[in-house]
Amino acid sequence: MRIKPDHERLSYSGRIDWSDPGAPVFIYPCTSVGMRFTGNELKIHVENRRAYWDNYLGCILDGKQMALLLPESGEAVLEVPVEETGKQEHEVLIFKRQDACHEVRLLGLEIGDSERLLDMPEKPQRRIEVYGDSVSAGEVSEAVEYVGCEDPVHHGEYSNSWFSYAWMTARKWNAQIHDIAQGGIALMDQTGWFHAPDYIGMETAWDKIRYNPDMGEVLAWDFENYVPQLVIIAFGQNDSNPEDYMKEDPHGEKAGKWKRHYKAFLEKVRQTYPEAYIICCTTLLCHDPAWDEAIGEMVSELDDGKVTQYIFKRNGQGTPGHLRIPEAEEMAEELTAYIEQLDIGW
Repeated sequence: MRIKPDHERLSYSGRIDWSDPGAPVFIYPCTSVGMRFTGNELKIHVENRRAYWDNYLGCILDGKQMALLLPESGEAVLEVPVEETGKQEHEVLIFKRQDACHEVRLLGLEIGDSERLLDMPEKPQRRIEVYGDSVSAGEVSEAVEYVGCEDPVHHGEYSNSWFSYAWMTARKWNAQIHDIAQGGIALMDQTGWFHAPDYIGMETAWDKIRYNPDMGEVLAWDFENYVPQLVIIAFGQNDSNPEDYMKEDPHGEKAGKWKRHYKAFLEKVRQTYPEAYIICCTTLLCHDPAWDEAIGEMVSELDDGKVTQYIFKRNGQGTPGHLRIPEAEEMAEELTAYIEQLDIGW
């Protein structure tokens, strides 16, 4: 039985392009669709569009996680192995493991001809939104043999948003998540590592569904579709490329410009979400503490009781390259404890 993507019993989460209701596009990490069904057959009909690396779709069936390799381009039918355990009711979560190194269009799902869909639980009332870089996206998180070491040579196979501190924190709070995270992204355009040589920054990406013009028409996001009670802003690490001016001259002209742009970004988020708590941070990823000091200055200048800064115990001292699963868990536990101190009211 073929199930159309707009079936009422499918449960979606994430900033999704619904321009075509029959083929929603997943762009951001942590974007997902959940389903409960009967029978022992499951197929996923997709169309992938690759920008770089190998691309994988995440799938958790009855608690067991797997990565499904996607084609470089074009349509495919992904068969999900359903164990013959005698269990006739199943729950599956299909999600985007990676950032905008690819886009995947969901064309439908397929179960046995005589089977049926079951109701999904209601979505949690708690809502978190994260703006971040590769760490927030869970990039290279599964390379657990390389804790404390540089990244291994890889082609995207180790990246998994499920093991990002962002999604871990959301799960600890039983919250929905929109993870606006992109590997290599900095605050301002023409800095960082994403979309070389015409680098795209978070100032450009934050209010978009699609922010990479190479992948198609740039699409604006309607913020009324999702209003978080908590926003985490976690960038300021890729901003040192091509020049680590905050380290070299934290009171210089370039550093001052970055601070003004960071403060303006906070003001935009506050204007967009007047009631939300906003936590500003960086991560365990190696970086100079001058960036955290600059963030602290702007938080103080903003003088908003619901805008705070959190500095992790091992801030900037984690694995060089990208954080592995244990370090993401460390961050999530610290963030969870910090959030408990805030009067979010959710």
